[in-house]
Amino acid sequence: MTLSMYDSSVPTLRHMLMSLAAILEKAATHAASKKIDPSVFITARLFPDMFPLSRQVQIATDQAKGCAARLAGIDIPKFEDNETTFAELQARIAKTIAFLDSFTAEQIDGSEGRDIVLQLHEKRLEFKGKDYLFNWVLPNFYFHVTTAYNILRHHGVEIGKKDFLGG
Repeated sequence: MTLSMYDSSVPTLRHMLMSLAAILEKAATHAASKKIDPSVFITARLFPDMFPLSRQVQIATDQAKGCAARLAGIDIPKFEDNETTFAELQARIAKTIAFLDSFTAEQIDGSEGRDIVLQLHEKRLEFKGKDYLFNWVLPNFYFHVTTAYNILRHHGVEIGKKDFLGG
């Protein structure tokens, strides 16, 4: 049986973005019920040299939309990275999910050997599609979704493994 690049990417990314959206909803509800300014959570970090929650969500969505676009060989939509509220983060996730939903398996399947080049500041990374998905996108995506979860859990939001895994 052949591994589908589409099935290995889009549904997985979409599922975890839905979980991230549900976690953010719980955080917003928690903030409201405890009368905590939501910006406390949006700007929260696990450690001073780490990105805040807002940036974790931005990077996770960037990984998801970049993955689908690069594997399909199309332009990546640009988002402003200016979200400062739960509603804005939710809108960003929704835009990303809508973008993922616009792809068909035919656009992504067969991209295992596609040349993927990332320019990260002064560093250039070159991948084939399969390695890009499994060795770059998925580890980075899960890192940032997990870090967003950990920031909220660390700050008292009552979430657990079931929330992370989603339904």
